[in-house]
Amino acid sequence: MTENHIKIAPSLLSADFSCLGAEVKSVEEGGADYIHFDVMDGHFVPNITFGPPLIKSLRKFSSLTFDVHLMIEKPERYIEDFVKSGADIITVHVETCPHLHRTLQMIRDLGIKASVSLNPATPPFFLDYILDKLDMVLVMSVNPGFGGQKFIPSALKKVEWISSLIKESGLNIDIEIDGGIVPENVKEVVKSGCNIVVAGSSVFGKKPVSSAIKAIRDSIR
Repeated sequence: MTENHIKIAPSLLSADFSCLGAEVKSVEEGGADYIHFDVMDGHFVPNITFGPPLIKSLRKFSSLTFDVHLMIEKPERYIEDFVKSGADIITVHVETCPHLHRTLQMIRDLGIKASVSLNPATPPFFLDYILDKLDMVLVMSVNPGFGGQKFIPSALKKVEWISSLIKESGLNIDIEIDGGIVPENVKEVVKSGCNIVVAGSSVFGKKPVSSAIKAIRDSIR
């Protein structure tokens, strides 16, 4: 896979919350493909962020794909609200969905892409039973809850395993990775099988963000 096929999804968690509209516009103008929204409830992960109203308010600032990652308990209660707010992709966690098949079907029935995420210590064999309901798999390369954490190298083997599983299935499913992505490790990450990379502090923490996004793309080559 070439760098031209790799999508970059800056994580809003690392943006300046005092001017989110401007931050969203800056990454779109800077060459990002998606905007990644980390939704946290203070229960499944030890942090609280934002909900559908904020996503709805930012929709007018960008035409990019809104990639909404629900790190929350009982996500099925809020899926319709996030779709109405402007989400294009919704990711739920294996660890929070006792009826995962039903939850993924709910997302697809509402007309958007369905994705599932695996925490660093969660084995990937769950995917065997839900591949036909997936548009994307999100591999966490840090323990979710906070930005700016260090990349966990064992995520690469998990990505390789998932990539092989998807190829064997003949399905068209994206693989996204989130956590500790920097120019120094992104080439190895992409080589393992990812085609979407989430980057937080390595994009929003740099000015201008266009140079930060370019640095990630250049590192993939």
